[in-house]
Amino acid sequence: MVSSQAAGLVLGHISDYSQIMQEDIPKIRAFNRTVTRRLGILNEKHLGRDRPLVESRLLFEIGAGGASVRELRTRLGLDSGFSSRLLRRLERKGLVRTGPAGDDGRVRVARLTRAGLAELQRLNALSDDLARSMLYPLSNDQAQRLVSAMIEVDRLLRVASVEIAPEDPDGADVRRCLQRYYEELARRFPGGFELHADDAPAADEFAPPGGCMLIARLFGEAVGCGAIRTLGPGVGEIKRMWVSPQARGIGVGGRLLQALEREARRRKVRTVRLDTNGSLVEALRLYRTSGYRDIARYNDNPYAHHWFEKTLS
Repeated sequence: MVSSQAAGLVLGHISDYSQIMQEDIPKIRAFNRTVTRRLGILNEKHLGRDRPLVESRLLFEIGAGGASVRELRTRLGLDSGFSSRLLRRLERKGLVRTGPAGDDGRVRVARLTRAGLAELQRLNALSDDLARSMLYPLSNDQAQRLVSAMIEVDRLLRVASVEIAPEDPDGADVRRCLQRYYEELARRFPGGFELHADDAPAADEFAPPGGCMLIARLFGEAVGCGAIRTLGPGVGEIKRMWVSPQARGIGVGGRLLQALEREARRRKVRTVRLDTNGSLVEALRLYRTSGYRDIARYNDNPYAHHWFEKTLS
């Protein structure tokens, strides 16, 4: 169940959601029926193997390197009980083994057995054959149109699957995102990056009621973050905007920025400021195309080259 606040963050960018739903739902449902039929999703023996698609997909997600049970649940959107039953089924077939991750008994990892690795190879070959079978009956022009359409559908479905919601500023996903953010700054800034030298606010400044930390998730995985804090009456500052490289190019940064602006309005903030480094060209482009104007320096951040401000309507 999605909370009303989270739903507002997910759907707030859609201007007339009810009209879109009314006109397009039958088309979407027809598309879903075609895809499920063509991919054989309803077949108990997917790709001719002795298992349904969900079990084969689980083998694919475990892969040659293995994966924690928690990661598998997140990637596939499975609840704990169902994922456990699937893993036990694959274990009985001799394809998977699960055990503790090193010295940490709390984390369980699933790995493919030798038979599981051989089965994964067969599944990959059969999946390639299925893909070829979709293109074979088509002309070259039709095949290119289909592939291009699939790429676009995949991209847009990923956009639609991004969920943005408030998070504890000291939560595990926030810490992971920020660590990756700092590592990227260290790589991209000409002179490197050291957190202690940054004009960094404490985590509690992003906690309610004076602030808010948001996390963007794609299929359950945290792929971006952003925060806002209050600088003074009616003035707020956006900090720690970051999007994972694998989620860039689908509009996550813009969605995060819009969500932070909505949080600012909720806190009666009408002027929003932010700063950024000149090497972060994507961020500069995002802010300028989102209505932020260049202003004079307003803080002591040694890594900042540009300062921006936007008046919220």
